Amino acid sequence: MSAAGGALTAGVGAAGLTAGVAALGGGHWTAELPWLLPLGGVRLEVDALSGLFMAVAGAVVLAVAVYAAGYGRASRTTNWVLPGFGAVLVLVPAAGSVSTFLLLWELMAIGSLVLVLGEHRWGHLPGHGGPPCSSKAENLGEESRRWRRRAVREAGVWYAVLTQLGFVALLAGLALFAALAGGQTFPELRAASGQLGPTWRGTVFALLAVAFTSKAGIAPLHAWLPRAYTESPDPVSALMSATMVNLGVYGIIRFGLDLLGGGSPWWWLVLMGAGGVSAVYGILQAAMACDLKRLLAYSSSENMGLVLIGVGAGGLFAADGDRRLAGFALAAALLHLVNHSAFKGLLFCAAGSVVRATGVRDLDLLGGLRARMPVTAALFAVGALGAVALPPGNGFAGEWLLLQSLIHGLAVPGMATAVVLPLAVAVIALSAGLSAAVFVKAFGVGFFARPRGEAAAGARESPPAMLAGMGLLALACTGLALFPGELGPALDRVVAIAGAGPAVGGGAGVRLRTVSGGLAPLWIALALTLAALGTAALVRLVARRPRRTGAKLWDCGGGAPTARMAYTATSFAEPLQRVFQHVLAPEQDVSVTPVRESAYLEERVRFRHRVPDRIEHRLYRPVLAALSAAGQSARRLATGSIHLYLGYGFFGLVSLLLVLAVGW
Repeated sequence: MSAAGGALTAGVGAAGLTAGVAALGGGHWTAELPWLLPLGGVRLEVDALSGLFMAVAGAVVLAVAVYAAGYGRASRTTNWVLPGFGAVLVLVPAAGSVSTFLLLWELMAIGSLVLVLGEHRWGHLPGHGGPPCSSKAENLGEESRRWRRRAVREAGVWYAVLTQLGFVALLAGLALFAALAGGQTFPELRAASGQLGPTWRGTVFALLAVAFTSKAGIAPLHAWLPRAYTESPDPVSALMSATMVNLGVYGIIRFGLDLLGGGSPWWWLVLMGAGGVSAVYGILQAAMACDLKRLLAYSSSENMGLVLIGVGAGGLFAADGDRRLAGFALAAALLHLVNHSAFKGLLFCAAGSVVRATGVRDLDLLGGLRARMPVTAALFAVGALGAVALPPGNGFAGEWLLLQSLIHGLAVPGMATAVVLPLAVAVIALSAGLSAAVFVKAFGVGFFARPRGEAAAGARESPPAMLAGMGLLALACTGLALFPGELGPALDRVVAIAGAGPAVGGGAGVRLRTVSGGLAPLWIALALTLAALGTAALVRLVARRPRRTGAKLWDCGGGAPTARMAYTATSFAEPLQRVFQHVLAPEQDVSVTPVRESAYLEERVRFRHRVPDRIEHRLYRPVLAALSAAGQSARRLATGSIHLYLGYGFFGLVSLLLVLAVGW
């Protein structure tokens, strides 16, 4: 990335971080620019809820700008669109009217699409390896570039279609809300929401929930996410995964809890169900993935599902009248969202560092990177520790608080809470266990053992600017892991604005220390660090014992191991695939080619195995097939006759007039 583009992007991030922190500290301001947009003008309104998402977006944009400065050559499109995309990510939470929100939301969608397609013509750039999970992934020839361009085009089409369908739902929901409220500014919507009937409020929320869950990558509206994250340039992947998906959650909180006032319990039960499905399904797909960026993309779908469970639980508790418990659940969800932004941005940047150094994303062709890229390996380990939600990782505090809020919620009377909350606890526990397996696979297979390809064997450490950007995100992960309680007052202000009331105990951090039995995360981290150092010293002491270096013909396995003896990502995931085979529905095919002289002699045996996205296979493929068939059938209407086309127009006009006459 050019120096000018990097500096501009970093400035945007720093401004967003500063404004967000000021809003979290209690600041509140409004700005109106009536001349900037027809009809309604532009209205910006910043409060603590806006400030949290602005601060997170600004911090990630700043770190990614530093990272991108050392990433290397980028297209002119990326150089100029990336700063604008970062600015829109910061400004979306500051929108204070329907027209402003729609404008910024669409600019975000268009900017991200341009960035996904930005490197379409640059299939030879570092990090653009061949087909994932394929032995041809190291081939950077013309065939690999053609595959790369085809994959980018497919990702762009999927992302564009699903994004615009989500925008249609968003436009319909906000237009209906504004029409019913008689105004489009957020204060007008908030004041009129209590006067709307439950049917209208439910319709508005359903339309908005479809739009926002699609942007957050929640199953089954997640199909764009693994494609866009995988095929976009690595700095863009980090921005999309760590900031853009957050805005889907922001929309649900802002409109569902704040402007619509909470609504009926079924709203939040549906959201919790969607979040639970996304959490389990996303982490299962991540466990099967051998493409490093695809693995991280599905992990984002899993974590957004966990956040949605917390938001849904907060809305459910608020609907039942327990505002303090609602604030606790919402604070836990927001804390996990902040933690996810830190460790997922770091993981995508580290993955980009690996891909830039090797040219491949396939874990089966990596290995041995710890010795060749030690700083990147250490930073990836920090992010992976946060992703598995175990101490001393920064993801532990948010998921632990989320579990505690659900367990405390069992005291709320009602059949729904008695059934749904234990299932939610089980989903979080299952996803946490699978997350550990996923990131042990990613880190162990990718960075340890021996190199399984020439690209991995020749890898070199990333430039200092890239390491500095990753270091900023690792520093954020460390601070959030050791001092999560410092966010308590800010989270209290956020949940109060969302209408859920203050968190229990005067802050999320105070509550964290209470439920931890007085054991602060800092002491947990220190104890685990001492234990790790003691274990390392013991291993080093044992390793000093003399070892046999010369191996005989019959050495009982005492010879030096080779790369073929190590676990690959595919073999590591095979036991989990067997356990969940009815959910994953793996596909395999064996084709035998006999020799020409005899059918009993085999010339070649080809085994093909893959785990498809079952939701995409069962839901989207039939819809696409039906649309394709309808399109083919509609071609018969295009006969080239001008008289027939005039008849179509006349028929349409008459039909429209009849509909208007009946409606009038």
